[in-house]
Amino acid sequence: MNPFMLDVNEANFEQEVLLRSHEVPVVVDFWAEWCGPCKVLGPILERLAIEGGGRFILAKINVDQNPGLAMRFGVQGIPAVKAFKQGKVETEFVGSQPEPVVRRFIQRLIPSPAEQAAQAANSLLVTHHWKEAEEAFREALAEDGRNAVAALGLMKSLLMQGRGGEALALLEDFPPGSEWAIAEQLRPLAELLAAVENNGPGYDEQDPLAAELYQAGRLIVRGNLPAAMDGLLDILRQDKRYRDGLPRKILLAIFSILGDEDTLTRQYREELASVLF
Repeated sequence: MNPFMLDVNEANFEQEVLLRSHEVPVVVDFWAEWCGPCKVLGPILERLAIEGGGRFILAKINVDQNPGLAMRFGVQGIPAVKAFKQGKVETEFVGSQPEPVVRRFIQRLIPSPAEQAAQAANSLLVTHHWKEAEEAFREALAEDGRNAVAALGLMKSLLMQGRGGEALALLEDFPPGSEWAIAEQLRPLAELLAAVENNGPGYDEQDPLAAELYQAGRLIVRGNLPAAMDGLLDILRQDKRYRDGLPRKILLAIFSILGDEDTLTRQYREELASVLF
């Protein structure tokens, strides 16, 4: 066994497969000593694990020694290969397959260099390193201009630097993918910040709440998120339906960028709920 291959049993399965799959894909090979096809497939998987150099981990489970794991994951025939990501089975196949088929299976599982770069850049968003995150996402997009994860990350990092106009331009040519829906939810924030960039609220000056909304945008540009969110909540206290709930949509956009576990998200989501309900 090399560092990218390991024998797994019922005692260490949670640690070595489920938990580790949150860091790197784990390919589980359910096999047995008496299984002829297993002896054909096993060396192929081991060779690809060595070639992968740690881009995925190969975990081998002897079903005779670990019947509980075989039953838990519905193994009815062997060899059975199940690939785990984020603690769940991502994809699988049963039976010995030729090497080209197994190689394609592994290639679909492992993220591309651009995807890996985008995933690494996301950690910079969590720590609020907006400028560094922007640079990292731009590098990922240089590798793959249609990487939706990187495009969404770049949009978030731009917005937290107050660059609404650039974020809107990015949204107009957003790559296809499920991330597009999340990016669209950031549009209200991008439009507000773009108005701030243009030195005007972009709303009817006779609207008594427009100045408060514009000031909230200016505070976001300055990096003072708590004061900005306080201002948005104050608008909602005066008029919950203001501009079709625009302050609420902007707050939700900020929550989306900060993430569910962020302290500000938790605090102001509770305050938003108390105002609305």
